This record gives sequence, structure tokens and C-alpha cells, in this order.
Amino acid sequence: MKKETYIKTVNSVREHKHLERALVFANSILTGIVYISFPILLFTLGYNKRFRDLIKIVLVCGISFVLVSIFRHFYNAKRPYYLYEYEPIVAKEKEGHSMPSRHVFSAFVIAMSFAYINWKFSIIFFVVATMIAVHRVIVGVHFIKDVVVGALIGIIAGSILFFI
Repeated sequence: MKKETYIKTVNSVREHKHLERALVFANSILTGIVYISFPILLFTLGYNKRFRDLIKIVLVCGISFVLVSIFRHFYNAKRPYYLYEYEPIVAKEKEGHSMPSRHVFSAFVIAMSFAYINWKFSIIFFVVATMIAVHRVIVGVHFIKDVVVGALIGIIAGSILFFI
């Protein structure tokens, strides 16, 4: 999206206070769904003595998260609100570390973890991960390319490490 589109989108949301509050609330809920369900998945695997699956998921998610974080640190892409000088809907104070979106990456690699255990159940998590990606752009904290790359890395990491 162009500078004008980001600014117009954010200003349009700000004109509708109910929508603005809903998007801030959605940020917490969507992120919470992913980050609460992940420990539940791990606990369930441990409880059912599926330690091999538990270890594999922890290693895949952990190692890929560290690698994404290292890449982000060195690449240090600026965020749209910093480049285009507007205040995002969801409060952020970082200038950089925008590419790839770690929220989106995490949501998709966790969805892949669920797919590894139960494909049918994972559909819920892919829907939530997609909603997080769209949300991160609408609230003005990421460029579209940031969320697309985050999603692709999550899916590719999960595909390679879980299914190949």
C-alpha cells in the first residue's frame, strides 16, 4: 500500500471510535488465542505421553523463532507508521524490526504445529493466523510484505520441519 492508503486507513478507523476500540480489543484476543492455545497443545502432548511430538514442536517453533528474530534484528526494516509519520491504531514504539512480522510468523508456525497433530483442528488456527496478518496491516504496524513473508516463513518452516 502507498503512504496515502495507510494514512487514509488509519484516519478512517480513528473517525469511528467503536471500530478503533474493536481493533485494539481484537489485537489482544487474536494474539491471546494463539499464545494460550500453544501451551495447552504442549501440555496435552505431555499429558498423553507424546514426548517425541512435544520435543519436535518445541524445537521447530523455538529454533525458527530465534532465526526469524536474528534476521529481523539485522535487516531492521522500518515500520510503516515510522516511515509515513502517523500514529498506528495499536500502540507501538519501535522504529524498525518490521520484516517479517513475528506475530504473523508465530501464528502460522503454531498453526502448522496444530496441523502436524490434527489437520482438521488446525483450520481454526490458520483462520486466526490470517486474521492476525490482516489485522497487523489494518492497524498500521506492518506493511503487507511483512505479514506475507511472516506467514510464508511460518508455513515453510512448519512444512519442512514437520512433514518432510
